[in-house]
Order: sequence, then C-alpha cells, then structure tokens
Amino acid sequence: MVTIFNRKPDRDESGPSGKGISRRDLLKSGGSASLGAILIISGSSIIHPKFAWGLETTNLDPQTMATLIQMARDVYPHDQVPDRFYAIAVKPYDAKAGEDPKTKKLVVDGVADLDKRAGKGGYLGLGWEEDRLAILRKIEDTPFFQTIRGGLVTGLYNQKDLWPIFGYEGESFSKGGYIARGFSDIEWL
Repeated sequence: MVTIFNRKPDRDESGPSGKGISRRDLLKSGGSASLGAILIISGSSIIHPKFAWGLETTNLDPQTMATLIQMARDVYPHDQVPDRFYAIAVKPYDAKAGEDPKTKKLVVDGVADLDKRAGKGGYLGLGWEEDRLAILRKIEDTPFFQTIRGGLVTGLYNQKDLWPIFGYEGESFSKGGYIARGFSDIEWL
C-alpha cells in the first residue's frame, strides 16, 4: 500500500478515499507543498520524489518515521533546511528501536499519543504548524518529547552538509582560530 502525504495546509489533505490524495490531486498540485512537499510511504520506505531522497526503515514503521521527521521540523524549524536533513537526524531512532525494546516502545507510544491528540488524520494530517506546536507544548515534559528533542540537537546540527546553510564554517582551532579568519565578518548581526 502506498500512502501519499501532501503537506499543503490550504486544502483537504485526506483526498476522496481518506488515504492520502488522489493521482489527479497530486498532478493538479504540481507536487508543491511542505513536509517539504510530498512524502510517499510504501512498504518500509519513505520517499520524497521532488527532492530525490528516501529513507528506509527496519525497526519502526515508515508512518512513525514520517511523524518523527515532521516533529523534528516543528521542534527545530528552519525553512531553508531541506527535509532530508531532518530525516537523517531521526534515522538513529530506527536503529535504537531495534537494539532497545524500551526505546522502541517510547517512540511508538509517543507517536501514537501525538496522533491521538491530533485527531482524525493524525499528527501528519494537521496542516497548520500552530496546531502541531500546540500539541507539542502539551507533551514537552514527557520522556518521549525530551528524548526526541535532545537527540535532535546533535542529530541535526552535527551534519556537516548542513553547516553552509547556516553560514558555519566548522571548527577553527586547526586553522588558527576565528580571530584571524573573519571574526567580525558577521553580516546577519
């Protein structure tokens, strides 16, 4: 079964069948939206055809991983950061779920709680960021939220391919430090 999530907030996302959007709606939309644009969940994979990346899962189902990707984007929102970096940041939870049954239960139960709080369509079905943030604020003291948020700090920001988007050049000690390498060149301050 293939489920397509179109994260465009200004339309009914369930489609006529209630299982994603129809091919006709997909073609009419031109593939534009956000959770970047479109995620296709099929078998044990999450595929983002517009930006040509995919994520294979082995221990958590793709729906759970897609929810974690959206949660990661909501917890650390950066419009200029493509979804593939968020997918890389949450991928370790799939591996940890295979190694530790407690971690798997924490993640699966946490995502189920998010979906339950979101109502029909689940967390991914909420098209407005404000609605998702309201749910996250209600669970911010839970072990699930704290575990995901804490892992995202390093999982997201330690990706060297992401650093140029933020203008970070990496460590400078081996290059003589920042003082001699443009310390006062900050344009955004």
